[in-house]
Amino acid sequence: MNNARNHILSRLRKSPSFDLKPAKQDKLNCLNWNTDKKVNRFTELMKAAHAEIHNATQDNWLTELQYICRAKHLNNLLFSSNTKWGETILRQADRFPVLKNYSQPIAEWKLEMFDGIDAAFTSTYGGIAETGTLILWPDAHEPRLMSLVPPVHIALLEKSKVYSTFAEAVEVQDWIKTELPANILLVSGPSKSADIEQTLTYGIHGPKELVVILL
Repeated sequence: MNNARNHILSRLRKSPSFDLKPAKQDKLNCLNWNTDKKVNRFTELMKAAHAEIHNATQDNWLTELQYICRAKHLNNLLFSSNTKWGETILRQADRFPVLKNYSQPIAEWKLEMFDGIDAAFTSTYGGIAETGTLILWPDAHEPRLMSLVPPVHIALLEKSKVYSTFAEAVEVQDWIKTELPANILLVSGPSKSADIEQTLTYGIHGPKELVVILL
């Protein structure tokens, strides 16, 4: 028995070794898309998932946000004044419906959050072109409730932060060396489910509408 065992182990030790680590080119740049291709792919997949895409610039994104609020007849808009985008919105508050600043613990206004907020505006951490996905990085200023509870979620995404793949986003943004939040949200459209009678329905477990402002 020992001779057979030793023979097997000897053969295994003599077997050639292989480097099974994927090449960096394979996992990061396999698509090799330029910015226009990434943005077009992201837009195409988002629209296919029933999300709205609005193109804007640094100079007119507030006007685009104002238009969205009016077109959807929003009575209020939840935002955070502790982000650079939120600071800008606050400075021009008269252009928008009633602004609700996320500035207190949720326990103090839970009923209003779940029953009285029409829409929420949040920043994003990036986008993934391959799958048409937003990367949200919740924190104390923009907790995940802002993108999960209100019926309309308006997200601002910078085109320079649209990556070809998830792996590219992790590498370029150096997630390994970053202090990660408790959770990272990957959003590929408004909430939907086909659990009931196999009928696809939107807004079952979250926002009925997802609106992306591409900057």
